[in-house]
Amino acid sequence: MRVFVVDNGGQWTHREWRVLKYLGVDTKIIPNDAPLETVLEGGLDGLVLSGGAPRVGCADALGNCDQFLRKAPFPIMGICAGHQYMAKVYGGDAAPGGSEFGEAKLQVLPHERPDILAGVPETSTVWESHHDEVSVVPTAFEVLARSERCGVQVMRKRPSEPGPARFGLQFHPEVEHTQYGVTIFENFLKACKGDV
Repeated sequence: MRVFVVDNGGQWTHREWRVLKYLGVDTKIIPNDAPLETVLEGGLDGLVLSGGAPRVGCADALGNCDQFLRKAPFPIMGICAGHQYMAKVYGGDAAPGGSEFGEAKLQVLPHERPDILAGVPETSTVWESHHDEVSVVPTAFEVLARSERCGVQVMRKRPSEPGPARFGLQFHPEVEHTQYGVTIFENFLKACKGDV
C-alpha cells in the first residue's frame, strides 16, 4: 500500500504521515506543487490532501491539488483546507465559518455504509482548527456527518458517481484528540484497496 501526503502548509501534516506509517503504509510527504506526473507515475494507491494555513482552503489555487483531484485514478481524502478546496474543485464552495479551535462533537448522519465512517459511533469527539468551512456542497457529493457549529464535517462523492472515491473531513483525524481518527484512516486505506 502506497499513499502520499500532499503538504498544503498545515501544522499537522507530519502527523498524517505518521499515522500512515503506523498503519504500515509506504508513504512520504510531497509539496502541493509537485508535478502531476509524480503523482500519476508514483504507483500510488491513494492521496491525502493536508490542511493548510488559515484561509488557504478558500484560495483560488492550491498548488496542483486541482489536477490531483480531477485526474488521479485512486481515492483521495482531503483534511480541513484539503476538504474545503475539494469542495471548490467539484463545483461547491468554501467561506468563513467562524474561527474554530478545539473539541467538537461529531454527529454521523444516516447514510449507506460501509464508508469512511464505518466503525465510528453516531456521536464522538473530534478536534478542529479552522477559519473556513464548506459553504456549498458539490452536487456530486453527500454530507456524512456534522457538528453543532459546522454543517459539513464529513462529505464524500456519492458512490453512484463515476470515478474514484473522494472524501473530505473538516476536522483533523490525525491528532490524538479525535477519538476515532485511526479508524477513519483505516477506512480510507480500505477504500484505496477497493474494499469500500
